[in-house]
Amino acid sequence: MHSPSVALAQRLIQFRSLNPPGEEAACIAHLGALLSPAGLSVETYEFAPGRPSLVARLAGSGHEAPLCFTGHVDVVPLGMEPWSRDPFAGDIVDGKLYGRGSSDMKAGVAAFVTATLDLAAGGTQPRRGITLVITAGEETGCEGAFHLGRTGALGRAALLIVAEPTSNRPIIAHKGSVRVAVRARGRTVHSSMPELGDNAIDKIADWIQRLKAHRFAVPAHPLLGPTTASVTTVSGGLNINSVPDLASFTVDFRTIPAHRHGDLLAEIAELFGAEAEIEVITDFAGYSTDPADDALAPLFAILTERFGERPEPKGAPYFTDASALVPAFANVPTVVIGPGEAAQCHQTDEFCFVDRIDEAHAIYGDLITRFCVQG
Repeated sequence: MHSPSVALAQRLIQFRSLNPPGEEAACIAHLGALLSPAGLSVETYEFAPGRPSLVARLAGSGHEAPLCFTGHVDVVPLGMEPWSRDPFAGDIVDGKLYGRGSSDMKAGVAAFVTATLDLAAGGTQPRRGITLVITAGEETGCEGAFHLGRTGALGRAALLIVAEPTSNRPIIAHKGSVRVAVRARGRTVHSSMPELGDNAIDKIADWIQRLKAHRFAVPAHPLLGPTTASVTTVSGGLNINSVPDLASFTVDFRTIPAHRHGDLLAEIAELFGAEAEIEVITDFAGYSTDPADDALAPLFAILTERFGERPEPKGAPYFTDASALVPAFANVPTVVIGPGEAAQCHQTDEFCFVDRIDEAHAIYGDLITRFCVQG
């Protein structure tokens, strides 16, 4: 017999909430049906038809800003490699819960939902309330989270816990991302007479080399390092015997919080020159929380007691829904901590260790007690 957290994680895996195309509605409805009868107020917000996110609140008796947990229920497609077991069964074998979304991140959602339900079932009203933000559309650009921020549905938060996979170790900063397309135009001629044309591929080749040699002036972050730039696609030319008059490439900049995206875009525009046409495709902010922030003290005390030493705060090179939620919550102190394994994200035969799910449930429950009940 497995714990309620593990059982809920199994059940959530059984919902085929694939994104794309975006099939989160049934999973969100199931969670709402658990939370509403327990006394939480539950509202859903669609960022697109049939694509709801959920905000649930357990009211506190005081006026302090709530503790907020967040996670997403959409999962990436299965990929081309065959799975050795049903990716939507939620099988448990040798202490591992298998299934798409087990680590990323339905186990984390299950752990904080059941920890909140434990408090609600006990009949004790916390001094500080609890808000659960469960989103759709994270995997394709944090769409649900950004929508919640735009609608003003979130309210306040004193501490944000993002239950993404970290093996229950704390991350207090992550990078942002700016993805751009850069285009060059030229003049096409027959490739036997290139001197009469203007080769667009030559231009982007030069710009890519300039970017590779460039060093941004913003100092590196102590946990995240420097802003990085990765050229991810290149395109140009229509046929082998014509000088191309159009070429393009894309770049994924992974930015540190101090690197303002407007400054970055101005810098690369100057680097490439006036001929470069630069289009922003996506724009996600990073975040960084001071490890000495008072809001983090209860969580780090819990982790120190559990693991026998104070865990070293770390940063992550990827981004999460925190890119949308941290600014929406007025730069709330934020910790990414969840039971999944980061190395399992988007993998064939994805799994999460069962013991980690129960451990996360205990950590979240202790945090609720210390931060919300005892306060």
